[in-house]
Amino acid sequence: MHNRSIETGWRKLLDRARWATVVALIDLGMIPLAWIGAYWLRFNLGAIPGELTGPMWQALWVMVPVQGAFFWYFGLYRGMWRFASMPDLLRILRAVPAGVVVSFLLLLLWTRLQDIPRSVPLFYTILLLGLLGGPRFFYRWLKDTRGQAVSGPRVLIVGAGRAAEALVRDLLRDARDDYRIVGFVDDDRGKWGREIHGIRVLGACARLPELVERLSVDWLILAIPSANAVQMRRLVALGDEAGVPMRTVPKIDDLMSGRVSVNELREIAIEDLLGREPVSLDWDAIRGGLSGKRVLVTGAGGSIGSELCRQLARLGPAQLILAENSEFNLYAIEMELARDFPALELGIHLCDVRLEEAVACLFGRYRPELVFHAAAYKHVPLLEHQVKEAVRNNVLGTRVVAEAADRHGCGKFVLISIDKAVNPTNVMGTTKRVAELFCQNLNDRSDTAFITVRFGNVLDSAGSVAPLFRQQIEAGGPVTVTHPEIERYFMTIPEASQLIMLAAVIGQGGEIFVLDMGEPVKISYLAEQMIRLAGKEPGEEVEIVYTGLRPGEKLFEELFHEQEALTATGHEKILLARHREAGWQQLCEALDATEQTCSSHEEARLKELLHEVVPEYRPG
Repeated sequence: MHNRSIETGWRKLLDRARWATVVALIDLGMIPLAWIGAYWLRFNLGAIPGELTGPMWQALWVMVPVQGAFFWYFGLYRGMWRFASMPDLLRILRAVPAGVVVSFLLLLLWTRLQDIPRSVPLFYTILLLGLLGGPRFFYRWLKDTRGQAVSGPRVLIVGAGRAAEALVRDLLRDARDDYRIVGFVDDDRGKWGREIHGIRVLGACARLPELVERLSVDWLILAIPSANAVQMRRLVALGDEAGVPMRTVPKIDDLMSGRVSVNELREIAIEDLLGREPVSLDWDAIRGGLSGKRVLVTGAGGSIGSELCRQLARLGPAQLILAENSEFNLYAIEMELARDFPALELGIHLCDVRLEEAVACLFGRYRPELVFHAAAYKHVPLLEHQVKEAVRNNVLGTRVVAEAADRHGCGKFVLISIDKAVNPTNVMGTTKRVAELFCQNLNDRSDTAFITVRFGNVLDSAGSVAPLFRQQIEAGGPVTVTHPEIERYFMTIPEASQLIMLAAVIGQGGEIFVLDMGEPVKISYLAEQMIRLAGKEPGEEVEIVYTGLRPGEKLFEELFHEQEALTATGHEKILLARHREAGWQQLCEALDATEQTCSSHEEARLKELLHEVVPEYRPG
């Protein structure tokens, strides 16, 4: 197998050398053609006077080797004729004049340019440029033309910008893509009627339904990687009206990073329709605040915790310590980080944050300078009947980790909270609110800066509604929605994680940072769009069934309490809520009583204690 790969490598090198030799010989043959052609032009395509033919042939002994040397020096044989483009033309535009100047300087020294008409050098330069560039671009045009499919799906491309041009170029170039591109649409009136690679821009995006029917279009491809959610919703609605499947090019961030190419088409995801404007972060500040530090992430295998680990790993921490109670989740994130960041020093611990001795051992061993506390139970209906476990994990577990951070001199502790902690109607939200209160008030009594970050639902996180809907749609339905009017705030996992890191850097201690979640989205709209994105019609092919609100569930979530006096920060996506002080002694006594009650399994009493700490708790 090894010998075969070596043989294949040598064969490729020989083929490449053979092609470069053929191209070089063709280019050298163009030199006398251009030189003789220049004389014919000088004499109006008539006979060249006999006394000039001798000096004409004599000059080629200088011009061919000199010009050929400049062809090689300027890299005319680095590019392939199949992909001839502007860089190849620029190389020719540099090589030809440079070779002409040097050739005629040498001829001046040798023959003083006797019997060489003055107009010949100009004609020669123009002809040689054409003879070198023409075959290259003709060959590419021929290949591109032959590459256009004569069968296969008829495609209309939405967008006529750079991404669309690159997409068409790649599709025409790749023989495996048998798309028949019938045109473009774009809302830029200046592009209407123009052509890209010989394909016309047919008009505005609003004409999609009409054009799809008239041109018998089979597919729509969205080639607008910078489109925001509002634009995507409009285009998807037009595509739904046209009744044909849609694909899109990757997002602009993925294209810029080089992770994907423009022709790697993908299905339109629900994130495309629910997302907001791209978050512009101060990465220099984030990197300055987090790189080179020992960072601990609890709940490191969860949706938010694992994404935090990925983002932190890119910033070059001195050490990244992962604490997780799920063996499989810990194994999965460890394998991923070890593969993608082999130089990163990892600390991997299967650890229950509720166990004080285990947490103390973890802090004593690693001395983390920064803690992201993401470990929490979060499933609302389930926790309504698991009060003890919710309290032990979300309240007492937070207390254990926060006090360990305080005792071991940790610089910052970031509690990751949720909008359900505001005016809670369920056990989960109430336990997160108690955790908020404890961390905010511990901040006043500690050298550690305790920071709270609060946000709403995260798309595609474990246990969230999007994966459930996806499973239900794949099964043919029905899709279950609790109430026609229920709304939730949504953001993507990477966006939430990046804003958490920024809040950790700018926070000084005691703050409640509220992430701007944009406008709330109706869950019924989410269900309808996910059904359409799957190529089916809501209510016809996949039914939506309303099941009623579940225990502890609210119609509308809130991001801050009316007494928290929300104010702006230096970042448009992060707001600051003023925390409400609580009696420290009473809070600690209530938590002690809660811990004792957990041991006796008195869940009714636990709810009473939660209500004492969080008076606004109103069970739904």
